[in-house]
Amino acid sequence: MRTVLVTGLGGAGRTTIAAATALAGARRGERVLLLTTQSGAAERALGTRLGRPGGAPVTAAPGLLVRCVDPAGHFRQEALAFQERAAAALDLLGAAPLDEEELTELPGGEEFALLHALRAAHEATGGTDTIVVDMPPAADTVALLALPEQARRYLRRLLPPERQAARALRPVLAQLAGVQLPTQKLYEAAERWEHELAAVQRVIDHPGTTVRLVAEPGPGAVADLRAVRSGLALFGHRTDAVVANRLLPTGSADPFLAALSGQQQSALKALREEFPGAPVVEVPHLGRDPEGAEELDALTGAAAGEPAEPGAAADPWTVEDRLAPDGILVWRVPLPGADRDGLGLLRRGDEVIVTAGRFRRIRTLPSALRRCSVSGAGLRDGALHIRFTPDPDLWPRGH
Repeated sequence: MRTVLVTGLGGAGRTTIAAATALAGARRGERVLLLTTQSGAAERALGTRLGRPGGAPVTAAPGLLVRCVDPAGHFRQEALAFQERAAAALDLLGAAPLDEEELTELPGGEEFALLHALRAAHEATGGTDTIVVDMPPAADTVALLALPEQARRYLRRLLPPERQAARALRPVLAQLAGVQLPTQKLYEAAERWEHELAAVQRVIDHPGTTVRLVAEPGPGAVADLRAVRSGLALFGHRTDAVVANRLLPTGSADPFLAALSGQQQSALKALREEFPGAPVVEVPHLGRDPEGAEELDALTGAAAGEPAEPGAAADPWTVEDRLAPDGILVWRVPLPGADRDGLGLLRRGDEVIVTAGRFRRIRTLPSALRRCSVSGAGLRDGALHIRFTPDPDLWPRGH
């Protein structure tokens, strides 16, 4: 199964391009599911009623199902379920339960609902070939895709797996105390979270999952996408295309339109230089937002080409053995678009923390590098090269 995560800069037309991408797949004969939280924009783009958010998927065209995710409903459902599972602990604290009517969605609800819907769609047995997801703005999407890995790390630190063996005693203690122990419920909740997060991470890390970026070309868009590019690379996500949306025609006799078009063409050239490994596809400006499948069809030839073929899953952070000539090992971290001033590197124990702009990733060192000390780092050819020197007290003798 392929998954295309459509994101981009705010106001660039992400929902329209997501709808066009999904429609193009259906036109090729694929069975496509479009997930979106922007029900109104998706309805206008596809020209069909999609029902209430949170309802069953609606057929928008032959081969195309659209599911409008309901973030508020998902938040209420999860909050009530947690409240029910934690009832014993809340009773001990004297807490008054919340009613469904008084629960309102908190910030971040949309993102969590999308991840839940994506995981559920992958586990469903509906014969879907391609899932297209209308994601939040690009910087928020990078942070969202990093969430499962980071949250699982927090769980392992706060509730270490090696302490799970002691859980066998908790039911006995609970019977003696006459109540459910809060710690028992805590570990049960952690297990559920770990299961959910692991399932989502498998989808995100799958070789068939790609990111499609949408931008309205301009000087600011190029700079913003450069930062997003380094964030995506930091977490190993693959960009299959950059969609340059709402392009004005060239050669206009109107000086105002000619100047705007010239600015867009300059930005297009910069985008192609910035993303040499992904096609930059051009989508013309229709003079209005497209409405209906026929107008979307006019965009699909450019904006929604066939997703890239899935490749083999591989960790882009590679270790280069330079022990024989230089006495070092080099951990290569691809960071195209990264700025030297925004880079940060810190080793703490068996982990290394890499910062690129507003994005940060924590990785556990490979076993060989744990027996080394960091001896330097440099940004070269779009990659951070971290140099490690073997520690004589830890490195195996004779190697």
